[in-house]
Amino acid sequence: MTNKANQYSPVCRAVKYALASGLALGLYSTSALAQEAAAEEQKVEKIAVVGTRAAPRSIADSPVPVDIIGGDELMKSGSSDMLNMLTTTIPSLNVQTTPISDAATLIRPVNLRGLSSDSTLVLLNGKRRHRASVITFLGGGLNDGAQGPDISVIPGIALKQVEVLRDGAAAQYGSDAIAGVINFVLKDNADGGSIEVKQGEFFAGDGTSTEIAANIGMPLTDNGFFNVSMQYKNVDPTSRSVQRADAAALAAQGNPFIAPITQVWGSPKIKDDITLFANAGLDLGNDREAYIFGNYSERDVTGGFYYRNPHTRGGVFSNDGGQTLEVIDTAGLGNCSNVSLFDGTRKLSHNEITARVNALPANCFTFFSMFPGGFTPNFGGNITDTSLTAGTKGEFKSGFAQGVFYDFSASVGRNESAFNIINTVNASLGPDTPTDFEAGKYIQLEKNFTADFIKYVNMGLHNDVAVAGGLQWTEETFEIVAGEVASWEIGPYVSQLTNGSNGFPGFQPDDAGVNTRRNYAAYVDVEAEFTDNLLMAAALRFEDYDSFGNTTNYKITGQYRLNDDWALRGSHSTGFRAPTVGQANVRNVRTAIFEGELQDVALLPPTHPVSLLKGGKELTPEESRSYTLGLVYSGSGFFFTADWFRIEVDDRISQSTEFDVSQTDRDVLRAAGVRGVESLSKVTLLTNDFDTVTRGLDLVANYSTSILDGRSTFSLAYNWTDTTVTRFTDVTGDFKVSRLEKDLPNHRATLTWNQQCKRNSNHTLRCGC
Repeated sequence: MTNKANQYSPVCRAVKYALASGLALGLYSTSALAQEAAAEEQKVEKIAVVGTRAAPRSIADSPVPVDIIGGDELMKSGSSDMLNMLTTTIPSLNVQTTPISDAATLIRPVNLRGLSSDSTLVLLNGKRRHRASVITFLGGGLNDGAQGPDISVIPGIALKQVEVLRDGAAAQYGSDAIAGVINFVLKDNADGGSIEVKQGEFFAGDGTSTEIAANIGMPLTDNGFFNVSMQYKNVDPTSRSVQRADAAALAAQGNPFIAPITQVWGSPKIKDDITLFANAGLDLGNDREAYIFGNYSERDVTGGFYYRNPHTRGGVFSNDGGQTLEVIDTAGLGNCSNVSLFDGTRKLSHNEITARVNALPANCFTFFSMFPGGFTPNFGGNITDTSLTAGTKGEFKSGFAQGVFYDFSASVGRNESAFNIINTVNASLGPDTPTDFEAGKYIQLEKNFTADFIKYVNMGLHNDVAVAGGLQWTEETFEIVAGEVASWEIGPYVSQLTNGSNGFPGFQPDDAGVNTRRNYAAYVDVEAEFTDNLLMAAALRFEDYDSFGNTTNYKITGQYRLNDDWALRGSHSTGFRAPTVGQANVRNVRTAIFEGELQDVALLPPTHPVSLLKGGKELTPEESRSYTLGLVYSGSGFFFTADWFRIEVDDRISQSTEFDVSQTDRDVLRAAGVRGVESLSKVTLLTNDFDTVTRGLDLVANYSTSILDGRSTFSLAYNWTDTTVTRFTDVTGDFKVSRLEKDLPNHRATLTWNQQCKRNSNHTLRCGC
């Protein structure tokens, strides 16, 4: 038998990697490339673990749609961001870039099948991955109030493959799996390794990114492996901005302190992004195995905010819309008055305004003298992510449980976001304000203990019936850490000027605290092949939360093979997504623009006294019903799937519209112990306030053939998704409904051509790549 693996040159494969990666240089050991080439050429079908608790199945035999992206495919990508890598392969996956969006700039939300980022469950080696600590307050409508996981910390070089289950799976895996499941499988090689260097930038000349990544596999005694991956990355910011009209007008009036671009609209700067992933396994003998894996990741992210006009910004420069500059009396002498910016109806020039400010008595202060060109805060944070999972699995060999396969595991995951804001002021402190602030932290901590069992039972069918069951215990904690005093302090001039670090006030001691929730779950999952052509599966899951009670969900799936090439498949399931502890307890103040003016908006817990006045109430789980119907063709080098889906979600959790703050509201806030309410213009809250129906179609096609003296593989993936809001109230608002229905693209498609090069018997290369 001819060894086809030797026909493909490792050298040409390295060249192909570099070409597919744009400005990328890949350095790989010859043995590792040869092994990859052999594995890729010899494998006939891709095997999925996610979506079934029975023996892994090929994606053609799966009763639900599953995408598998191999680690080598990810390495060919020119992108250095895991989110971008996945979106180019999975058309129903969208990632939004949200400039000037508070913490959403730091951790980008992911959307599968048109649902929010926390409606997709993320697994690592089949185990639940913890959420990010960031709650997206400005998420483009779809992700407002969402708290999803941070996928960007996972480097492509660490992955063996990525499995994407495009189907509701809450009955199998629990909360968050309404849209589907993404399972990241880490490499488990005991030898070999690779080094990868990538550098690139946008055609505009910005956003330069540099990435160094490495992977190495080592033996762990004679019966195990220890695989380690590292990535270090820096990404410069981008700017797709033009000068603001008001800033350009100030420059035209002779103000020399106006920056060329006062408000940057683009991706943030990412500095010292370092990630370390490790995966280890050890064969204990007698069909037993121990495993452990985890990660440490850290990065600094900095992005821009809205420009503060030195003539009009309320609460800092002016309180009358730019007619006068607000002046404070720092000594209480009573000899200070506001500086008019007009001479009758004529607007004064910059030099004339400066002369009037300089003529003020020494005890009279205006922020125009500190920032004559205005200022633009820069918001950022340090994101630290850690996790550790350990467990053991095997088969009971004796006793009443003989023949039962088990998997016991424990995991802990922690994500910390430490916020900072620079080039801004706490205006209520007057001239004593610092300009850089540590605004506080969000910390998400999750602990899981799981026990999973499966037994294959002979019931006289075509194959043994797989009967699985298990238990899970989870503890979720969300903590708010107060910022430094100056970031939230109410200074002596609060009656005239706003308090707190302008743009993102620090978390007050009253906001700080730890909130915890626990829940346990039990499930049963049965999968049976009734005949050679008919596969059926059913799952039932019960979960009980100590906050809102319990929920029970089910799933039924099936596949019927019409012949050797064609098959029908479908599923129906119910699901749920529990509100996170962070969503139920988070507080935040942000600056947003309304009708051209910047105003402070407070996000309050849904059970806060003011929230109750606005219609707030305790959050309850989202509930879903999912339907899918698919067609599969596999034969003659061609693979094709078409899957229609419909997802109905009731009582979706999102951020409400912004409500005006009345004097009565301020009085209630003061009575509740909230400080600094004088600067608040609007309040918002998280609420279960609307229902949606999402429909769509996924098409995936792959064809392999021999052309150009090599092996060519053509891949096409297409998605159509449409979301309709079927119920909402004034708390949601028409504008948010429009964004929910229209902000994501209805159609997405990707076309890929992968060319492998062939080596002749005389070792010369013949390749059309």
